[in-house]
Amino acid sequence: MRKLDSAVSGIHQTDARSFMRELPDASFDLIVCDGPYAVTTHEWDNVPDIQHFNLELLKSFSRLLKPGGAAYLFGKPDCVDFIDYRPLLTLQSRLVWYQPSRLAQGRVSYTNNYDVICYFTKGKVKTFNLDAIRVPQLVELEHRLRCERVPSVRNGKYGKTAFHPDGKNPGDVWGDIKQLTYKSKELVSRELLNTIQKPEKLMERIIKASSNPGDLVFDPFCGAGTVPVICERLGRRFVACEINPDYCRIAEERMAKAANGNESSENLFEFSTVGRNGQLVISQACLV
Repeated sequence: MRKLDSAVSGIHQTDARSFMRELPDASFDLIVCDGPYAVTTHEWDNVPDIQHFNLELLKSFSRLLKPGGAAYLFGKPDCVDFIDYRPLLTLQSRLVWYQPSRLAQGRVSYTNNYDVICYFTKGKVKTFNLDAIRVPQLVELEHRLRCERVPSVRNGKYGKTAFHPDGKNPGDVWGDIKQLTYKSKELVSRELLNTIQKPEKLMERIIKASSNPGDLVFDPFCGAGTVPVICERLGRRFVACEINPDYCRIAEERMAKAANGNESSENLFEFSTVGRNGQLVISQACLV
């Protein structure tokens, strides 16, 4: 069994499932898992049965989470549809990350314009920092206050629900965080666009909501290192692993910039080949 202290604040180049077997029980406050979706032709996405792949992940997450801890599992709409995860974790929400501007368009069916993020907890929720993730109210203040004054509302079941000046709960459909584009300053490689690398704002909302400063966060498929970077920025400890050595190097370089408070927006890499289980050949690097 691996000593947890030796793994903290490091990005480990290894297979996630083997690595998790070495970690002690009840170690983490939060797990953020953006792994395979089984929908692309990339080698790292070659998973024949994504539901059972995710079931094995959830078994590991259940063991690794502290009581009340949270796990966020990214995927497509059917990523956990045909498995029984109920003995392992409690599904609190299926968050919809809505992206109406996706370029791919369906020809024989409707275009898929969203990913899901399954929000699980190990038992009763321990941490949910709503005030840290509030978003602007969509209802005009005067209209909202007028509705709250209606006697049936004021004296009813939801009478304590009131307008909050700092904003509202973001809900379970997130359309306010846009996917990365070729012009995004935080994009580290065009080859990683919309597959490996997710927006920092997306991971920031999750980490702020379900962890506190000093908590321990685990990312089993850290890719270009967005979760470790956000953890560094927000004062969370982390353990991360990634099997591809070139992704690990990129993540470590981003981590070094974050630790020094010198994150650069001009960090675009160009790759000629890509694959989580294969080598990347860098044809051009523009690091400042």
